[in-house]
Amino acid sequence: MKYNQATLDRIERLLDEVEYIIRYERGTFQSGYCILEQRKVVVLNKFLQTEGRINTLLDIIPQLKITPELLSAESRKTYEEAMIKFAAAGQ
Repeated sequence: MKYNQATLDRIERLLDEVEYIIRYERGTFQSGYCILEQRKVVVLNKFLQTEGRINTLLDIIPQLKITPELLSAESRKTYEEAMIKFAAAGQ
């Protein structure tokens, strides 16, 4: 997976399909993000660079309730790549 704006856009589109809102805000986040589960909002530190945003979103995806069968083909591929990265990290 490349760390560029196109990859970030794909990940953001995946989360949009499952109705999560991504907000980039200022603040002190323990790990760069905060998930507000009841409102389906993911808040990322706005000072993260593209690579940091991608890595943070890839860390978040396995924690979310996502049904891959409901995703578009492109988003499903992105989801599967994220889950492979998660599994490879041994988490």
